Amino acid sequence: MQYSRGNRDAIGDGHCMSTDRDYLLGTHEEELARLCLQHRVWRPVVLDCWQRAGITVGKRVLDAGAGPGYAAVDLAEIVGPTGEVIALERSRNFISAMEAACRARSLANVKIHEIDLMTDDLPGGNYDFAWCRWVVSFVNDAALLIKKLGGVMPRGSIAIFHEYGHYETWRFFPRLPMQERFREHVITTWRESGGEPDGAARLPELLSGYGFVIRSTRPHIFCLRPSDYMWQWPATFIETYLPRLIEMGRIDEAFAGKVRADLASAQRNPNALVITPLVLEIIAEKID
Repeated sequence: MQYSRGNRDAIGDGHCMSTDRDYLLGTHEEELARLCLQHRVWRPVVLDCWQRAGITVGKRVLDAGAGPGYAAVDLAEIVGPTGEVIALERSRNFISAMEAACRARSLANVKIHEIDLMTDDLPGGNYDFAWCRWVVSFVNDAALLIKKLGGVMPRGSIAIFHEYGHYETWRFFPRLPMQERFREHVITTWRESGGEPDGAARLPELLSGYGFVIRSTRPHIFCLRPSDYMWQWPATFIETYLPRLIEMGRIDEAFAGKVRADLASAQRNPNALVITPLVLEIIAEKID
């Protein structure tokens, strides 16, 4: 495992931070745990996607916005010692978690760059693939990100995206009005931070403008019951993000209590359903 440091502004969410740059969802221990669960839930979908895209032994993969490195570790084990994963991440907390995971698995084929996708140059390299999950939706300039990817991805390489396409598909049946109000707060704070919940909507246009042609697409949306493991993905997000909304002053404890009570009621109902936010998978080839 190698590590290099890029620029560090140490500013995020409008607050100066001495050791890290915050994200909308935070980089605290609870968020690390939530992201770990999220990766486990999505892992079968992601592994199938990577296999269809052609990621295999000996390939070089750029992981843009690697977070704590859960995907980077899986990619490193797939490409093996003759391949390499270049992981780009700006959060020192997340990088520490990624470094620890690589050490625990004795992975020497992960190179970590501490950079901001918006303000720093992306490292050049003879990449075979780029992996970008829930990044386009959070950056404040999606066009700049795709332009930068287009600048470092060689002709014939493949860029893979998993991004939200219609966040408002997320809802419960029977309906939970408080959850829907919570969802609207999430969307509002997301946009206020500079992101776009439906980030996948612009990807076809942007990819075309920066030398990519879409080779395949696939929607990922699930209808879950409380007994399904994936139910924990939206449920854990609610529990993790409610305190963030309180910190932002958008809701109070009474509001949070009502959301939790609604969620608990749904979880006790074996016939309750949750429809997950639509995630759009796009596999695109660099042709220019």
